[in-house]
Amino acid sequence: PGFDKTGVLNTLPKFKMILNPKSYRMAHPVYQLNDIEKIKKYHHEPETFRDKLALGMIKLVRSSFDTITRYNPKKMDERAWLNRIISLETVAGVPGMIGGMTRHLKSLRTLESDHGWIHHLLQEAENERMHLFIFLSMRNPGVFMRLSIATVQIGFFNFYFLMYLMAPKFSHRFVGYLEEEAVHTYTLCLNAIDENRLPLWANMKAPADAIEYYGLDPKTASMRDVVLSVRADEAVHRSVNHHFSDIPQFYDIH
Repeated sequence: PGFDKTGVLNTLPKFKMILNPKSYRMAHPVYQLNDIEKIKKYHHEPETFRDKLALGMIKLVRSSFDTITRYNPKKMDERAWLNRIISLETVAGVPGMIGGMTRHLKSLRTLESDHGWIHHLLQEAENERMHLFIFLSMRNPGVFMRLSIATVQIGFFNFYFLMYLMAPKFSHRFVGYLEEEAVHTYTLCLNAIDENRLPLWANMKAPADAIEYYGLDPKTASMRDVVLSVRADEAVHRSVNHHFSDIPQFYDIH
């Protein structure tokens, strides 16, 4: 109470947390499909120079990636969407792991409680990795793509690690804007399915990993249901990272 001054947490999609005792996976959100058919839009209006810098960096990264990959959602087929999603998810899984690791080490150094941030950030990282493996069940990247992924990871890991060490609030704002773009991207993918521009996915059954992870109905779960659920995850990461940027990084809750 009192820490959500901007009301950003009100933009979270409705979910419940599940923990499968037969799985090694951490507790994670699952959704009722009716609740996530529409996601509350949220864009954090930049208020400070740091906010404007974070947003500018994301816009630069987005435009550069779009140019290099010749991104055109109106003309992309299923293979092109898989290539884009797989590439993005290998990057999206990095910030949560760095944030959790860095805060874990700081908690050990300062002898202060972290009040749950570490667990949430590691769960975020695992959630993004699950997205990756769900889509990998439909596409096995070749050598060039694997080398590209490894190269980008080396650069982005070191960049974000140094940024988080120096400016954690700025880093969470950066990720909040990054996740805003992810929500937008998956919305465009859903539009492509609904407009029958992705006929293979329109009639495709959901991958087994996605059915198990999101608790979908094995008989009726579709590829569209998977994209809906993944978009909802990204909306959670969007709102929570903006919230993390708004509040003190370490505080006494007692």
